[in-house]
Amino acid sequence: MTEHLTNMPLLPLRGLVLYPDMVLHFDLGRESSIRAAEYAMGHNEPLFLIAQREVKDENPTQDELYEIGTVAHVRQILRLPGNDVRIMVEGYQRARLHAITGTEPYKSADVELIDPTPAPIGSARSEALYRRVQETFESYAGLAPRLAPEVVMNVLGADDLGYLCDYIAQSINIRYQVKQQILEILDPMRRTMEMISLLAEEIDVLQIGQRISQKVKTQMDKNQRDYFLREQIRAIEEELGEYDEEEDDDRFRERILELKLDKKSEEHLLKEVKRLSRMQPTSPESNVIHTYLDTVLSLPWNTRDEERADLPAAQKILDRDHYGMEKVKERILEFLAVRKLNPELKGQIICLIGPPGVGKTSVGVSIAEALGRKYARLSLGGVRDEADIRGHRKTYIGAMPGRIMTALSHAGSANALLLLDEVDKLGSDYRGDPSAALLEVLDPEQNRAFRDHYIEVPFDLSDVLFIVTANTADTIPRPLLDRMEVIEMPGYTDEEKLHIAKDHLFPRQLSRHGLRKTQLRIQDSAYSAISALYTRESGVRQLEREVAKICRRAAKQYVDEPERKRITVTAKNLPDYLGAPVFQPDYVSKADEVGVVNGLAWTQVGGEMLQVEVNVVDGQGKLELTGNLGDVMKESAHAALSYIRSRAAILGIDPDFYKKNDIHIHFPESAIPKDGPSAGITMATALVSALTGREVRHDVAMTGEISLRGRVLPIGGLREKTMAAYRAGMKTVVIPEANRKDLEDCVPAVREGLHFVPASHMDQVLDVALLPALTPVCEPVVDPLAEPKPRASRRASLRN
Repeated sequence: MTEHLTNMPLLPLRGLVLYPDMVLHFDLGRESSIRAAEYAMGHNEPLFLIAQREVKDENPTQDELYEIGTVAHVRQILRLPGNDVRIMVEGYQRARLHAITGTEPYKSADVELIDPTPAPIGSARSEALYRRVQETFESYAGLAPRLAPEVVMNVLGADDLGYLCDYIAQSINIRYQVKQQILEILDPMRRTMEMISLLAEEIDVLQIGQRISQKVKTQMDKNQRDYFLREQIRAIEEELGEYDEEEDDDRFRERILELKLDKKSEEHLLKEVKRLSRMQPTSPESNVIHTYLDTVLSLPWNTRDEERADLPAAQKILDRDHYGMEKVKERILEFLAVRKLNPELKGQIICLIGPPGVGKTSVGVSIAEALGRKYARLSLGGVRDEADIRGHRKTYIGAMPGRIMTALSHAGSANALLLLDEVDKLGSDYRGDPSAALLEVLDPEQNRAFRDHYIEVPFDLSDVLFIVTANTADTIPRPLLDRMEVIEMPGYTDEEKLHIAKDHLFPRQLSRHGLRKTQLRIQDSAYSAISALYTRESGVRQLEREVAKICRRAAKQYVDEPERKRITVTAKNLPDYLGAPVFQPDYVSKADEVGVVNGLAWTQVGGEMLQVEVNVVDGQGKLELTGNLGDVMKESAHAALSYIRSRAAILGIDPDFYKKNDIHIHFPESAIPKDGPSAGITMATALVSALTGREVRHDVAMTGEISLRGRVLPIGGLREKTMAAYRAGMKTVVIPEANRKDLEDCVPAVREGLHFVPASHMDQVLDVALLPALTPVCEPVVDPLAEPKPRASRRASLRN
């Protein structure tokens, strides 16, 4: 039964819980709590004490307080020095908080007093619980530190189950949240069972803590004992004149002789041991030589790992960890094949050059695993001191070996794989040039006897496989670059990013965010949209961040809607997870226009469409070039104009057009700098279209440099450019004849989806791009990727 609501002062407790029939004293800090306690004591009224959920809350609301508390009488209030107030209260009944009715000058609340539920008397169950809780508490008391003996006596003398559990909970050291759980259990039988379980858990914790303390104490006692014994033995031996400093020296000599070094190196190290034997142990120089010998002898002079020469296994590891990178994988497998035929092959130094995020660093780990070699990484970005590579001479205080020898020591193998990361970001200053120090390290003819300034004896680096990474070759000194075999790692295409996201990034992010494959699905169209509209990068770092963002949103949806079964992300609902698109797709006209041609450009983040616009107006022969163009691109525009002037009669253009007209060539997106010669045929086509009034096919894109004689010269970045044309929906791509061989490097889907026209002369380009077709002045263009067809039918297909 419960009584009616009673209004009384309320005092929130921070980190404390009071039980009925228990006495508790604590300090008060909040003014409202002090006033509530003084009012209750001054008017001889009860005070309602209730724990707040969070200790940090300074002025808790009703939602921030627990529901069950204890009504108590204030027995004493003490004013301590420093304006501190200490209070002693005695609880007498549980109560339930219904509503806070006032906050000034103190908190008051309506509470409902809860009558205690009596425990069954004389039943077998209650007697069993009574004995069990006492036995468990005795075991706890034997382990718990600082538990007063009278507490155990009071527990053994208690005869009421409810009181017994409340007394134990008030006396033991447990978190206040657990104490509150005990307070809220009104049935004495249930409360006793919960207390037995709680005591058993505390006993386990105390036993583990005792074992840990015993182990620590034993180890400390052993260390102290060993130290004192050693000092005593040494003091006794010194008194007897029996102390022998040569024992440590003999150990160094044995280790040096076991290495079987060359004669000069062995003599040098034995000479250092001899110097050490002549010095007093307390001498600072003795400590320097001792450290030097330990460092030298810790190097893997004769330790080599057995190299794996299993090509299928290596291929499987490389394919598992990285998608694409065919040239890199092929080079590693070639190296393995040669090593299998000639295990004595030396001097393998590979330089991986590519934009950030394409996997240059991670491929080193995969290569080491594929070869079965130990792995160590050296980050050279920002290194400016030559001593970082060669080490410091041991005469300096704090001297240490260079990074190369330190990495080998950590790897523990003389034929480890060392990854020299970011070598293009090496610096130089008055302390020397680190890139010059690397000349010896990366020269197969010199690194057989590499001398670190600290080690002082030659070390053979010829068995080490060096993998060097860089973002660009422009800042790498030419002598250093000449010592390495450069493998270009271009940015990933959209198709490669799709596979990497599906097979590598998405599963990894699912695991990190606690999601299962059945809970979240991202369609291929969504991956493509992320690459095109939310990331502009060569690698996949930003792509992985966007996938992680989708996983976070999905995780929140599952927490908010537990009944949800599955989330599917498509290109249509992608903005719901990633927001509005960051980038816009390349603009491509859907209609044939005069003076507008689709060009192709290469950027560090891949290929892009680059439209060229030409206007011809009456004027005085002025040529205007706009669009933030570089000098090379401006020169290409003049070369295209000179070519058209030389062919004006054949092309049906007024020979004096350059005197009577002003010509304006414009490249949209003027904020972006543009340069390079590969837009030459694009500008020439746009000029001819504008001067003749002939429309340009909107589904044709082109790239190539133009000469004054109209020859189409080769360009770079064909793989990325053709991918941009494929992505923009082009049907035909005109490329230089000299780039025909590069079509093999293009993505298979691009080769199948586009119609390539290799051209060697500008007339062939115009024949393909302009409508209606010009009278050809050279041999008809033959599609190298299609079966030969009659000329008339091919013309028709181009027009359509």
